[in-house]
Amino acid sequence: MDGLIERIERRGTPIVVGLDPAYEMIPEGLRAECREAHGFTLRAIAEMFKAYCARVIDAVCDLVPAVKPQIAMFEQLGPEGIWAYAETAMHASEKGLFVIGDVKRGDIASTAAAYASHLAGIRIESREYETWAEDAVTLNPYMGGDGVEPFLAACGARDKGVFVLVKTSNPGGADIQDQTLVSGLKVYEHVADLVSEWGAGLIGSRGYSKVGAVVGATFAAQGAALRRRMPHSFFLVPGYGAQGATGKDLRGFFDGDGGGAIVNSSRGIIAAWKKDAKFGEGNVGDAARAAVFRMRSDLETALGGGTPS
Repeated sequence: MDGLIERIERRGTPIVVGLDPAYEMIPEGLRAECREAHGFTLRAIAEMFKAYCARVIDAVCDLVPAVKPQIAMFEQLGPEGIWAYAETAMHASEKGLFVIGDVKRGDIASTAAAYASHLAGIRIESREYETWAEDAVTLNPYMGGDGVEPFLAACGARDKGVFVLVKTSNPGGADIQDQTLVSGLKVYEHVADLVSEWGAGLIGSRGYSKVGAVVGATFAAQGAALRRRMPHSFFLVPGYGAQGATGKDLRGFFDGDGGGAIVNSSRGIIAAWKKDAKFGEGNVGDAARAAVFRMRSDLETALGGGTPS
């Protein structure tokens, strides 16, 4: 998280751009180019996704500290999509961005260890291989501590990070997360305490653990309460923009110095060209930059007029 905080300070804004490409977002010119090269195949669509995300990355890499590619949007294309995801993460990393792989892994034993290769790479005989270009990944904690442990080991050994789902931005999360346990805690509060426990030995020089938390912007009161409950957990905050949250909902997610959180926007940035005719057909980059500037202004105003750091 030290590296993420440093990038936030350099860029002057706590924005992470969610890379959630969909076929409907792709400009017709780019579609035609990829179809001509590869036919109307899954490889062509994967090439579209890769090229589209590259346009966004190239346009905003000097403005934002991080991107969050969503593996499911690529994975639906099969092996070609996985290739495009890996290439997208690598391109973002080469541009100096902090890459959060939105993979939401959660399993146990050897399976969890295999999933942890997203952070740890793999070792075959005497050789070590880097398999993904991610600085952090998202985790589903439903399997408990032994499902998280291989990722914690990678965090310690490789200076990586994780963001554990605590209080998600979707309404249906309450079906489980808001249930009350015998202890009197809500499930999400119990998970918050586990996240703090898992990260206690992994706190960096800036006061935040390598074990962060996903806390949805659509639940402002709970987010503020979790900020007090988890003083050493960096927050990844989805739910801004398309899901309804605005900057004024987010003050409580940040610490007293305006740090401790990074706010995600996906469609509001990467599909901005479709919402404003002034950018013209397929002007993905300029539209994305304009959307980042609008979001940055909204956050700065909501956080008291200063640039969050």
